[in-house]
Amino acid sequence: MRFLITGSSGFIGFHLAKRLIDDGHLVVGIDGMTDYYDVNLKRRRTAILKTSNGYRHHECMLEDKNGLAEAAQDCNPDVIVHLAGQAGVRYSLEHPETYISSNLVGTFNLLEVAREWKPKHLLIASSSSIYGANTEMPFSEAHKSDLPLTLYAATKKAMEEISHAYAHLWKLPTTCFRFFTVYGPWGRPDMALFKFVRAIERGEPIEVYGEGRMRRDFTYVDDLVESIVRLVDAVPGELPLEAEGVADSLSPVAPWRVVNIGGGQPVGLLPFIETIEGCLDKPALKQMLPMQKGDVESTFADPSLLKALTGYAPDTSIQVGVRNFVKWYRTYCERHPN
Repeated sequence: MRFLITGSSGFIGFHLAKRLIDDGHLVVGIDGMTDYYDVNLKRRRTAILKTSNGYRHHECMLEDKNGLAEAAQDCNPDVIVHLAGQAGVRYSLEHPETYISSNLVGTFNLLEVAREWKPKHLLIASSSSIYGANTEMPFSEAHKSDLPLTLYAATKKAMEEISHAYAHLWKLPTTCFRFFTVYGPWGRPDMALFKFVRAIERGEPIEVYGEGRMRRDFTYVDDLVESIVRLVDAVPGELPLEAEGVADSLSPVAPWRVVNIGGGQPVGLLPFIETIEGCLDKPALKQMLPMQKGDVESTFADPSLLKALTGYAPDTSIQVGVRNFVKWYRTYCERHPN
């Protein structure tokens, strides 16, 4: 099939594009190469993708509607996967305007392109952050998500709502998936695993927020990609899924669904750090700090809908996932010491 992927030079987009290329599909990637983190890391991911004849790259911002349209014309996509956008909960406290521009205006532009090209399936990245102040766990797609705690979460929720309207108005089959703390090789330098490994390797202290009380439902990137690939064929239709004990999130008025992608096995922050220490064979110097604005104490996915739709749910242990990241990190730093 022909895939159009936004954010193809990002952490998740790179892994998904590579998997699809390896599976024999044509991938046209779009990335704005923003400097939210090291652009060299993005360019090195892109260079790997460009070694395949099954990949074509377009460098443009989501705010550039004409650029998005040109990329779509390049492949006449069967499937569009929208992964691009401004990430980061804490960054939204300092640079809120980028979230409005990228996540709202950019997603609107992408939806307009999808309306014109009418793919068989549009898949959009959302976030577990949209559960916000909800304290009922595990987080289910049926739970209310009307109390976001950050602008990042609010823009992700808005992306879901706008895409529902487009799915209803233009009969555009759409799945929004909510990610839960994705990690793994080629990960983002602003995320906890990368920051912790780098600091421990250098003998520097790590910042442990919430005095270590926090828990996260960590999702290994290969598991995430496998979930997305399987969801491609789970196209929302008119009839809800019939599975005992599973509540389908299919809209009653649109071919639209939201799905958690997480394993449902949250891990405490301190055990997570202990796993990193074990993989590095080095102790961490911990600087215990209070919770940051916008942080939640726990995330915990209910993966039952994902499993009912695809027969699969993430299951890679943090021991395996962290070990794979450390191996990649050390190799990467040897090759690119600066």
